[in-house]
Amino acid sequence: MPAGSLPAHHVGCPCCGLSLTIPALIPGESAECPRCQQRLVRIETHPLDTPIAFAIASLIIMTIVYTQLYMTIDMLGIHVDLTIPYIMGTLAQQDYSILAEVMFFLTFGSPVLFLLLCLYVYTGLRYQQVLPGMLYATRTLVRLRHWIMIDVFYIATLVSYIKISAMAQMHFGLAFWFMMVLAILLIRTSQGVPEHWIFYQIQRLTGNDPTRQIYSDHTINCNYCLFEQPDTQNVCGVCGSYLSRRKPLSLSISMSFLLAAIIFYIPANLLPMMITRSPGTNLASTILDGIEYMWSDGDVFIAVVIFSASMAIPVLKIISMLILLYSAAYHPLMSPRRLTILYRITESIGRWSMIDIFVVIILMSAFSTPLAHVAPGSATIYFCGVVILTMVSALSFDPRLIWDDQNNKPSIKTAQ
Repeated sequence: MPAGSLPAHHVGCPCCGLSLTIPALIPGESAECPRCQQRLVRIETHPLDTPIAFAIASLIIMTIVYTQLYMTIDMLGIHVDLTIPYIMGTLAQQDYSILAEVMFFLTFGSPVLFLLLCLYVYTGLRYQQVLPGMLYATRTLVRLRHWIMIDVFYIATLVSYIKISAMAQMHFGLAFWFMMVLAILLIRTSQGVPEHWIFYQIQRLTGNDPTRQIYSDHTINCNYCLFEQPDTQNVCGVCGSYLSRRKPLSLSISMSFLLAAIIFYIPANLLPMMITRSPGTNLASTILDGIEYMWSDGDVFIAVVIFSASMAIPVLKIISMLILLYSAAYHPLMSPRRLTILYRITESIGRWSMIDIFVVIILMSAFSTPLAHVAPGSATIYFCGVVILTMVSALSFDPRLIWDDQNNKPSIKTAQ
């Protein structure tokens, strides 16, 4: 078989728990679960070179984004040059270090670490060398994919542009245009990192072929690498993760984070989200105040975007998680297939609520003069907590729990 191929073997679907057989795959092919349509693995046409090329290109573009001018603001003779490091520094200088740290991690720390780990793992695979900590590096880079928000920050900039352009002249710099390229490259790089295939390739380098392992009937499928392992083991022999049939205490942990998010959401709506100061004016506005002001001021598009990100998405995500938790713990409120679709939507849209936080940060950086000064309100901390807590709640939930009634009878099917 061609280099980078994956032999036929048994796996367990991480979404519905179905035991199935992946057929032999060659580069350019993929396999998905026939019951819930969860993608199990997708092998790139050039599996060893493509991720390295995209990761190197992303790092080069990121260097441009973080060293070049992002935008300029001209208002009443005052000129402000904004770069991404300047925006983070402004947050830290004005005692909003928590927001600065969150922005640093979501728009710089997690992307850089993801790309460096990607290069580390794929360099070892490319040159057929088992590097120290390759398994841990693979597990880490897979988890980091959820916390890369370059694309969210870019959309927040476009929303801010509509608002800023009504009060000042705003021009985009080189970094802004390259950020769009960076967002696309990061999305493409994360899509080209199939952890199931990577763990197989690492084990193959060590002389261990997990696809040829034959165990007794008492087996368990790893939650992370999907390979079969004896149920007597506590640690997966393929990827090094802890073995369990379902995520330990999934419902309790997910519900705990969700309840914390609900509690945080109350002050996030009652306290000021943004404080605007100008000579003779000091206005503190909540999320709803800001939406109403933008709507009445004619900024309908911005009002709809902020309403969707700050009100609709968090509320719908909380309701969706409550439905999923109740269905998994007590009685399904929908069919397992529909609940799975609901879970996938819930997991994917939660990060976009950060648009409102990023908009406030950009406005604060743009207007930090005596004539016009914007500062984040105390609600930003709580709302940022809501976004992170709901994301962790969704990631802690084990979607296989909603299929368990149909998994009582073991079966093996062939993946498509």
